[in-house]
Amino acid sequence: MKGKNLVHFLGIALGGAVAASGLVLFLIPNKIAAGGVSGLATVIYHLVGLPAGMTMLALNIPLFLLGAKEMGMVFILKTFYGALVYSAAIDLLSLVLKPITADPLLASIYGGLLVGAGLAIVIRSGGSTGGTDLAARLLHRYTSLSIGQSLMLIDTFVIVIAGIVFNLELALYGLLSLFVTTKILDGIQEGFGYAKAALIISEHSEAIAQRIFKELDRGVTGLSGRGLYTGNYKETLLCVVHRNEITKLKALVASVDPAAFVVLTDVREVLGEGFKDNQIQ
Repeated sequence: MKGKNLVHFLGIALGGAVAASGLVLFLIPNKIAAGGVSGLATVIYHLVGLPAGMTMLALNIPLFLLGAKEMGMVFILKTFYGALVYSAAIDLLSLVLKPITADPLLASIYGGLLVGAGLAIVIRSGGSTGGTDLAARLLHRYTSLSIGQSLMLIDTFVIVIAGIVFNLELALYGLLSLFVTTKILDGIQEGFGYAKAALIISEHSEAIAQRIFKELDRGVTGLSGRGLYTGNYKETLLCVVHRNEITKLKALVASVDPAAFVVLTDVREVLGEGFKDNQIQ
């Protein structure tokens, strides 16, 4: 278990460094604020000259304090590690790396690619860099907005600020970079859908369901099923999760029953608790 945790922490560090290189080489020097805390830090850097990494960490601290009670200390400490590594990597790499291009189109595409790949590595390692993700979770807790809607609202707010401080054209490049980041993140996470539906067949369905309730805060539906080869009846669990919860769900199921049969499929739209509002407009 210790060796596995070490691999996870190294993976978070590697992912943070890859994402930081995208900001240092492409986005920050070209004034491209692709949403989130990193985008806000980019705006502040060009306004007053504060190091982007240090600014990101400072912006995250209030979120950590608010989230400690809501999310639990274990989650917050792991997220703080990811945010610390990410922020430190940005300021350290900025001392040794020089911008590769001054073309905003190339910068937005390749910067978004590196940031998306880095964040995907962090998530697959069971970590988080805080920032927008943590802010969206808190906004979801205190409002009727889903996590997806909260993320979109925060990113849009930051891009609008960038448009006011810089210009509309750079704001559009920021939007393009955010799109690339999202697509790369989705691709590495093995899914381009808004969410994922999981069908889980196991002898320990009740234990798995209880873990999903407590650790993912997701609903689970039990479906009666019969294996036609064996003739045995088993309970099949149906659970829908956000794409950034896939890694944790798979690890959770494996820890309860390594022999569990799990099927993951794309879900293009989800209406209901924890996802989109199902009211008819």
